[in-house]
Amino acid sequence: MNSQKRIIYKASDETVRIIVPSDDIDMTVDEIAQKDVPTGLKYKIVDVSEISSDRTFRNAWDINESELTDGVGN
Repeated sequence: MNSQKRIIYKASDETVRIIVPSDDIDMTVDEIAQKDVPTGLKYKIVDVSEISSDRTFRNAWDINESELTDGVGN
């Protein structure tokens, strides 16, 4: 199910962005990522359980670009 996945990418302003895919769309998570991640930016698809539920420091979240290995936005 799409809703059990999250798409992570680092925006051009260096902030970590997370896309929450819907189950109500006839696309795979990878197709959603390719469509919704800005052109040329790398992304990673992870299980929802890998995202911290503690949002206290969410503006401080970071990811190394070398971990964004699942594709590139179109």
